[in-house]
Amino acid sequence: MVRTIETSEITRNIKEMCIKANHYLSDDMDDAMKQAVNTEKSPLGKKILNQLQENLEIADKEFIPICQDTGMAVVFIEIGQEVHFVGDLLENAINEGVKEGYTEGYLRKSVVKDPLIRENTKDNTPAVIHYSIVPGDKVKITLAPKGFGSENMSRIFMLKPADGIEGVKNAILTAVRDAGPNACPPMVVGVGIGGTFEKCAILAKKALTRNINENSDIPYVADLEKEMLEKINGLGIGPGGLGGTTTALAVNINTYPTHIAGLPVAVNICCHVNRHVTVII
Repeated sequence: MVRTIETSEITRNIKEMCIKANHYLSDDMDDAMKQAVNTEKSPLGKKILNQLQENLEIADKEFIPICQDTGMAVVFIEIGQEVHFVGDLLENAINEGVKEGYTEGYLRKSVVKDPLIRENTKDNTPAVIHYSIVPGDKVKITLAPKGFGSENMSRIFMLKPADGIEGVKNAILTAVRDAGPNACPPMVVGVGIGGTFEKCAILAKKALTRNINENSDIPYVADLEKEMLEKINGLGIGPGGLGGTTTALAVNINTYPTHIAGLPVAVNICCHVNRHVTVII
């Protein structure tokens, strides 16, 4: 049976999600940051983590953004095929929600209309939107404001099939090592393996929105996530890039079928806030 949803409801939810994501960590990230303070072995690293924790507490009490870079809005929207939208165009409704969230929430506007002319749009639109059609009559929206300190450190590697899993491991470590302090560690590392040039990048971006306490349901991928987290934390980059044992809080990996001649790997790094919020309508 077809379910009708007013796109104004999408706008309202997106607005609220923009404000929430920029002011509060998700529960999994909050727990991981608190745990990192206790497990970090470097005194300086522990001091940095305590300062980050203090920043989060101030943001909570005074309702101010947890980071000055309130990011570019990335939206993953899964639409049940039994859903019928009425009202404005869905894309317009999403962007209206971003506009209202960033203007009424007094969030920094960081989007420019043209990548070379660089004129600010003054409302943080347009969002980057990824649509997918799924079974059912629900709409699942995940919004992730992505700051560019970490975004600029992300990489794509077009490996050869012969490079195999060792090539994938080397690519991930290379991206994190090259990022160093620039991605505001402790970071979350999203990895996409397979598909095509653009598909692996989307896989990596989506991986950042997964609960960091949940490993992949593919056994070898789950093992790879654990191994890479250990190796990344062994690099010694540490909190704030000042040394320590907590360079990353998690490594989340998504995979997808690919061509016989390729092995695409994308590494999308996010800083210690790794903002995202999900709503199901």
